[in-house]
Amino acid sequence: MLRKTAVLAALAALVLGAQTAEAQVEPGGWSSDSPGFNVQERGCGKVDNLTFTLTCSTASGDQRAERRYNTYSGGTHQFEGSFRIVSMGGTRISLKQTFRDAPNAGPDFMMAVERGGRLYAVHGGATIASGATVGTTVKVNTVHQVGKEHRTYINGSLKYKSASAGGNYYDKFGAYRTASGQGPVTVVWSGIQFWKK
Repeated sequence: MLRKTAVLAALAALVLGAQTAEAQVEPGGWSSDSPGFNVQERGCGKVDNLTFTLTCSTASGDQRAERRYNTYSGGTHQFEGSFRIVSMGGTRISLKQTFRDAPNAGPDFMMAVERGGRLYAVHGGATIASGATVGTTVKVNTVHQVGKEHRTYINGSLKYKSASAGGNYYDKFGAYRTASGQGPVTVVWSGIQFWKK
């Protein structure tokens, strides 16, 4: 009986290990990362664990509900998470950002969603994917090679690439009103993981 239990435990460990190894896109050479974060609530933004809400329809001002992760510099960094829009009375809400930190602070990549489910790059307006409708779970991976390239995967498929400068960066996700957007919106994120190499 003990041997059977040990065998089952070993098999379970192998299965879990395989799932972890296959969780990320672009496999090979990654190590798990656990950056700290702080919560950002501004304007009508509210954060409850992994539920991010903009309660107002205000089309001006700083309306945000986000997690801001610790700054990194150099190397290649991968984010993975899934979001589900619970309700969306507004439009053009940023969901995921890769942000450049000081001394040259500013957004490097921002992915937003329009009412109707189009995901797009805020800077330039290129369509990333469609189908991010209310109630649908969408998995997002971003792979950032600092000083070279930023790649965005939706449900495991590469959808968007952009050049990236050197410097210091950090990941953000949640719900953030873009300059042309407005709430209300409620988004639930899940399965948050980070890797680096």
